[in-house]
Amino acid sequence: MAYFFFDLRDTGKQHPRAFLSSILVQLGHQTLCLSDILLEFYTAHQHGSDQPSVGALKECLMKMLEALGEGPIYVIVDALDECPHTLGVQSSRREMLELIKELTGLNLSNLRLCVTSRPEVDIWNVLEPITSTSNRICLHLEDGQKRDLIDYVSSIVYSDKEMKKWQEDDKSLVIQVLSDRADGV
Repeated sequence: MAYFFFDLRDTGKQHPRAFLSSILVQLGHQTLCLSDILLEFYTAHQHGSDQPSVGALKECLMKMLEALGEGPIYVIVDALDECPHTLGVQSSRREMLELIKELTGLNLSNLRLCVTSRPEVDIWNVLEPITSTSNRICLHLEDGQKRDLIDYVSSIVYSDKEMKKWQEDDKSLVIQVLSDRADGV
């Protein structure tokens, strides 16, 4: 298993290069076979002094995924919506979406790819056609998510020293407005 979190506050964690590098290192530490592939890649790039291209990183990942054979491989891409998206140019998010399409296009029966994101249109347009409805979960549409959000906001409103003094109507209004406008976040 390998995991990567795109972080809007950390520009170093907003690019496919960061994703690929992190996933390669994580996978490389899990088996001797993958460690050997990573060592070969490292050596081919002058022991880290030669910055590999995104294409070379992708090739190394593909080699690792194919080398594992039948064992399940879980790759978690968390908060893809925090990968920058700029209209009209090749953005980091667009590159990541292309990479995800490439990974799913490999049709590796052992690859389990989990992508989390807010429901952004550009992300939905790419992921929707490559996932079956049985493998897609939209938490923004789940009643449980909304209920959890209401419970959380209510617990804050009713436990805060200052808010406890508010009138009941004001407390209810705050809970309703914050829950309705949270958009699942």
